[in-house]
Amino acid sequence: MDNPTRFYSSRQEKRIAKAVGGKTVANSGATLFNKGDIRTKNWLFEAKTKTSESDSFSIKRSWIEKNKEEAFAMGKDYNALVIDFGDGKQFYLIDEKTFLRMMKLLEKDDDT
Repeated sequence: MDNPTRFYSSRQEKRIAKAVGGKTVANSGATLFNKGDIRTKNWLFEAKTKTSESDSFSIKRSWIEKNKEEAFAMGKDYNALVIDFGDGKQFYLIDEKTFLRMMKLLEKDDDT
């Protein structure tokens, strides 16, 4: 018998939490005050995964907008949508402002 979708989601959330040094959110953010799937001091992550390996993944604008709104409501400075194509590799989707800030910081580090 195949595993339920929640099995794959939980596995992805734990993998992300370990990678970013964060904590998974109980009930995947379905409570009134704790939103998102994983949180750190400054970040809120929303995790989306395929249950089997795939070459494509449809991303909904509403997922990005909801994650951004929930991050703001929780006092988080940053948010990311994390996509897993079913192979265990995570891809982090961030907005342009956050990307440009990270790019500037990384390039500054490369200059030293």
